[in-house]
Amino acid sequence: MSLFDPGAMERRNFLHLVGATGAAAALAGSLSACGASSGGGGGGSSNRIEAGLSYTLSTGFDPMTATGALPQAANLHIFEALVDLDPVTREPYAALAADMPEQVDDTTLRVTLREEAAFHNGDPVAAEDVVYSFERVLDPENNSLMAQFISFVEEVTEVDESTVEIVLKHPFALAVERLGIIKIVPKALVEADQQAFDSAPVGSGPYKLVSATASDSITFERWEAYNGPREALAEEMVWMLLDDPSARVTALQSGRVSVIEDVPYLDADALEGTSTVEQEQSFGLLFLMFHCAEKPFDDKRVRQALHYAIDHDKIIETAMLGGASAATGFLPETHPDYREAATVYRHDPDRARELLAEAGVEGLEIELVATNTGWVKDVVPLIKESWDAVGVTTTLDIGESGGQYANKVESGKFRAMVAPGDPSVFGNDVDLLLRWFYDGQWPTSYYYWSDTEEADQVLELLDEAVRTGDEAARADLWAETIDLIADEVPLYPILHRKLTTAWNDDALEGFRPINTTGLSFLDVGPA
Repeated sequence: MSLFDPGAMERRNFLHLVGATGAAAALAGSLSACGASSGGGGGGSSNRIEAGLSYTLSTGFDPMTATGALPQAANLHIFEALVDLDPVTREPYAALAADMPEQVDDTTLRVTLREEAAFHNGDPVAAEDVVYSFERVLDPENNSLMAQFISFVEEVTEVDESTVEIVLKHPFALAVERLGIIKIVPKALVEADQQAFDSAPVGSGPYKLVSATASDSITFERWEAYNGPREALAEEMVWMLLDDPSARVTALQSGRVSVIEDVPYLDADALEGTSTVEQEQSFGLLFLMFHCAEKPFDDKRVRQALHYAIDHDKIIETAMLGGASAATGFLPETHPDYREAATVYRHDPDRARELLAEAGVEGLEIELVATNTGWVKDVVPLIKESWDAVGVTTTLDIGESGGQYANKVESGKFRAMVAPGDPSVFGNDVDLLLRWFYDGQWPTSYYYWSDTEEADQVLELLDEAVRTGDEAARADLWAETIDLIADEVPLYPILHRKLTTAWNDDALEGFRPINTTGLSFLDVGPA
């Protein structure tokens, strides 16, 4: 049994994180915290930041349940964890904690809260709020997606009003940085009305939410009582919710906003004349997944053959316009723990034909299921072309993400699927990224591989890695795990996306793009 038990997760939560934009209907109407905000001019206003985001709201903001890309980005500014990950460097730092946690023993951490830290309603942050924030996530009845990331926690106890102890079930080498998963919420306020809190969140971060309208905008204002390490440098922020790519580009060009995320690859060159444009290599992957319990995909040689058949360079140059990197392992080459996998699927149609012949497969016909994400729709015809070229007759079924998972994947009616995914918004450690796809619901209910000896071996290696305090040994165990997965390829990346951000340097000071969905304005101010 795995040390890390994700448990059940609701499909509506899962879909937001696998890149299923639009999987849930956008929230109707306005979610208001304090009414409309005043002031501000254009994107270059002296006390205001205006930004163009690529998603509309489809969930609320409660950090126990919020899995959408947009509320995740907003919550970077509204809430604090005891220890947070810097959104740019992904390094841990003491946030609501006064200092980094004290290691009492192998299974106990002690954390003291920052003095005079206060929630946005003026209530002081107390140890009981910390205990409550962990307990509500760990409570199975709440079905929180976040629980899977802290399943190593046995209990959190209050030592005094400003100190807590976190007791682990077993030594867990990544415990400190995983504390960033749990954003601290005010117990009294949440218990009084969780639904209201979801719409009008109250945290202790540098910005407080003023108003949110599902398909229009989110407005924040500086929390004047904030005394932590990431003080708000703007009096107000307004995020324009512009899911139409051309609308984002126009908003930046016109000066309506100072920065946009998810710049269309076709527009990047044009924007460079008037804006700073940068690409960040992300973990975000396009994966190929098989129904591993159905012939002939129960034979890894068939799975390998279809990977070798893919012309990665053509996809990246033609469909992605250079905005991706071919997968040479489970991790992108920019990840601090990257190692090239023992098996790398460079385009080799002859090898693909050989493997199909070795597996005794002739005249294979495949319906390739894909999500209708814009850039994915550009890629899948080229995969079909590659497979057709090695004698695999391929048809495409492209549809809305929620429907594809519900009607094809969960029902077991698919044989091969291409889709995007990126759990790195929750954390960047290898254990988290691997377990997202290879533990729990994915291998059990999506690609039907969990009953194999190799699946058990993956979990054993991951468990051993997080138990050891030897960083080199842990890195070797992760590399061994990735080599095993690269050989088996039940689900495996084809490429890792690059995320393009554009901004006006004359309007923003200190801005840096991040390598996950969203934008960060921590330590960023109007110029």
